[in-house]
Amino acid sequence: MEEKKKVILTGIVFILVIAAVIIVYYLVTNKQTQEKTEVADIVEEKPLEKAEKEKIEPEQVEPIDITIEESDGVLREFLKDITSDPRFTKWMGTDHLIKNFVAAVDNIAHGLSPRKQIGFFEPEGEFLVEKKEGRYLIDKDTYKRYDPVANVFSSIDTGKCVQVYRRFKPLIQEAYEELGYPDVDFDKTLERAIKELLAVPLVEEDIVLISKVKSFELRDPELESLSQAQKHLLRMGPENIRKIQSKLRELLTGFKNKP
Repeated sequence: MEEKKKVILTGIVFILVIAAVIIVYYLVTNKQTQEKTEVADIVEEKPLEKAEKEKIEPEQVEPIDITIEESDGVLREFLKDITSDPRFTKWMGTDHLIKNFVAAVDNIAHGLSPRKQIGFFEPEGEFLVEKKEGRYLIDKDTYKRYDPVANVFSSIDTGKCVQVYRRFKPLIQEAYEELGYPDVDFDKTLERAIKELLAVPLVEEDIVLISKVKSFELRDPELESLSQAQKHLLRMGPENIRKIQSKLRELLTGFKNKP
């Protein structure tokens, strides 16, 4: 009987959707081991057509006049029409949205995992590897676990997202200063975080793993040298990466397009 394993991976489910705009979600998966006797047929994925860029008209908005402690309910109200996907509303049901958003973005900007801030959402199933011709590979079927996150993220209204960010920017900046950055504009950190994720490569071919004592690592040294945040996005698969990176480019354009 062929040996099979479940990978122990701390996956990130990425969701940089705003807590005050792009809240960054990273789905956290538990490290585990599993055996797999048969290798599933892998259907060749058709590349997505290049998404048309959404036109974002700069618009002057008034900053919200509330405290951070009062912001969760008000923020949810502003975000309720940002996407028609009901899963987004469910994910926004946690507390301290702005502070968690700011801390998560700061971690991503530094290449770190924001697991501590958003470890509340876990995808169904487990991250699997398959053994094929003596090599361990990421099982491509496991990428489907991240489809809901990529679909929700790509469905958000970019223009509304940017407006919410500008409206809540004073509170976001306040939370960032409390985090220990009194002289740094959060806009720069947000841009750095987005660019960190845009640098993740699209890998269409099999991703080969090296089995360690309690986990796996990527055999390709260039992939293994990616930051924690980048590896988490890489594990979501090329189709989901395309969707997420396309929306991130729209958001980056929107944030830099000042009213």
